[in-house]
Amino acid sequence: MQISIVQIGNSKGIRLPKAILSKYNIQNLVELVLEEDFILIKPVQNPRQGWDEAFKAMHADGDDELLIPDVFADEKFEEWT
Repeated sequence: MQISIVQIGNSKGIRLPKAILSKYNIQNLVELVLEEDFILIKPVQNPRQGWDEAFKAMHADGDDELLIPDVFADEKFEEWT
């Protein structure tokens, strides 16, 4: 796909079609990865996006039990006071 370079004030830029923005879930921010022969444009993703729904689903499935006890049998709380 070829896209024209457009004048934006004293700079130049590209316009991405709405279909591309939607397909790759690009909102207001992208990451540019500068390589030797090309520039890669990547959408910035929130690493914790969707965690609320995932935690709710885990709880509903009973899959939110602790894997390691939060208190060990030989733990001495006096050491922490």
